Amino acid sequence: MLRPQDTTTRERRKIDGLWDFRLDADGAGRDQRWFAGPLQDARKMAVPASFNDLMTDKETRDFFGDVWYQTTVRVPRGWDGSSIGLYVESATHRATVWVDEHEVVSHEGGYLPFAADIGEHVRAGEEVRLTVCVNNTLSFQSIPPGVIEDTPDGKRQIYWHDFFNYAGIHRPVWLTSVPTARLDDVTVVTTVEDTTGTVEYTTEVVDAAGLTVRAVLRDADGQQVATAEGPAGALTVPDVTLWRPGAAYLYDLELQLREGESTVDSYHQRVGVRTVAVDGEQFLINGEPFYFTGFGMHEDHVTVGKAHIDALMLRDFELLEWIGANSFRTSHYPYSEDVLDYADERGIVVIDETAAVGLNMGLGGGIFGGQGYTTFSPETANDVTQQVHADHIRELVARDKNHPSVVLWSIANEPESETEAAEDYFRPLFDVAREADPTRPVGFVNVMLAPHGKCRVTQFADVVMLNRYYGWYVLTGDLPASERQFREELEAWATEGKPIIITEYGADTMPGLHQLPAEPWSEEYQVDYLDANHRAFDAVPAVVGEQVWNFADFATTSGIMRVGGNKKGAFTRDRQPKAAAHRLRERWQAMKED
Repeated sequence: MLRPQDTTTRERRKIDGLWDFRLDADGAGRDQRWFAGPLQDARKMAVPASFNDLMTDKETRDFFGDVWYQTTVRVPRGWDGSSIGLYVESATHRATVWVDEHEVVSHEGGYLPFAADIGEHVRAGEEVRLTVCVNNTLSFQSIPPGVIEDTPDGKRQIYWHDFFNYAGIHRPVWLTSVPTARLDDVTVVTTVEDTTGTVEYTTEVVDAAGLTVRAVLRDADGQQVATAEGPAGALTVPDVTLWRPGAAYLYDLELQLREGESTVDSYHQRVGVRTVAVDGEQFLINGEPFYFTGFGMHEDHVTVGKAHIDALMLRDFELLEWIGANSFRTSHYPYSEDVLDYADERGIVVIDETAAVGLNMGLGGGIFGGQGYTTFSPETANDVTQQVHADHIRELVARDKNHPSVVLWSIANEPESETEAAEDYFRPLFDVAREADPTRPVGFVNVMLAPHGKCRVTQFADVVMLNRYYGWYVLTGDLPASERQFREELEAWATEGKPIIITEYGADTMPGLHQLPAEPWSEEYQVDYLDANHRAFDAVPAVVGEQVWNFADFATTSGIMRVGGNKKGAFTRDRQPKAAAHRLRERWQAMKED
């Protein structure tokens, strides 16, 4: 499935804006066929946006169930004779779409795109009614998981991830026009030998009997550097300019579906020529050791929740550059592809993560409620869950496989991993990831409940990714003991002979709270905490990366552990620096100079 774009043969029309919107508290909309006419008793809702924070009532903010979106759009009259489609970049956590009264597509998974061919239901030049029913409930068979519990006060949604369950249509929605005979997918793999780069491509086509594929590679100045013929092939680039962290260079690969000398369809794929590998304790990009500096991040902003807004993205990347970060993890779900496009352009390295967060009743049940469940069992996370998880991995790889910024797949965050059931659950999922993409390393993020010697899942991973909070959740306030114990655990993990990336470490900090001597929650303590952790990292050569939790403060579910959300950010939620940001800038800018 190719992302919509404008080319000589393709067009797209963004249909964002104010849509009609209605909560469906009784779940009656499908039976009553709300899609069959104008949405009654509706109010306006911004698309893209999370619906939760746009209204002032608690019922809307905490709503779970079906929510309905509807808009009317005119199909461009110039699209007559083409294949007309609908492309939704994100609807959290699942959605069904109708064109007028016709159901055209359903999709499970809130952070990845889906599409439908709607040509048989629309006519160029005429208006059409689009209705989207989005559902944000979570179960043990969804990724991420959750459960609906009956209480004396009614049903209650419980989930075990430490960020607010924002929902809605979070990213743009497109009408698309493509030729009936067309390119349908492209996969790019790059290799380098000495100063020569190779771009291998594989295409998939639709209704293209008798047609041929031509590939044209152009440099950043638009000059043609290589061509190839056939649905798959290799383009050789002498004196190649590599895509490097902090020094991005992108080629343009145009795929042409041709009938003789005429171009029937054209699609452009940006290409960064680079290699990724794990060699013992080293993580290599272009054959050179790479050390990750940066953050776990969230798509989270005041008012709009998880909506993708270009201006907000630009601010975040400017702060990443200011602080000296070279990477981030898409914790804990795939981000907007616009973010990955921009990471490609800026040379920022990405650990790309699925939405499998909360698969750990030993952790989440104790913090967020819903105790008493077993993580993996026929009644909880089971074979159906595993299949949904596998589909999510495949869709993530299919969407992001051609981004040079993406160097590592993370298939889960902090799952239960110390049990035989966890081992059985995850073993085939690593196989799924490697089958989908044999060119990148695969890992998962280990939680402190499964330390070295107890974890049964890290054996399948190419790298060790650790979330650790020595000095915060463990040994709170005792930084000397925290530093010592963290170093000792890292030394134990180093015996695995794999690179170690610290994917989370952090301390909640109230901006403006100052204390001498430093105590937890103060800005001084956050700085001292980071210093102690960094000394532990620097003492263990196998550590090849540090990503602070979190880039910025973010919203969570209500609870006594969170005062207005999670406050572990180096920046406030409105993206202003705490003292820790300045300390990180000193460290990371010095690393870049070295």
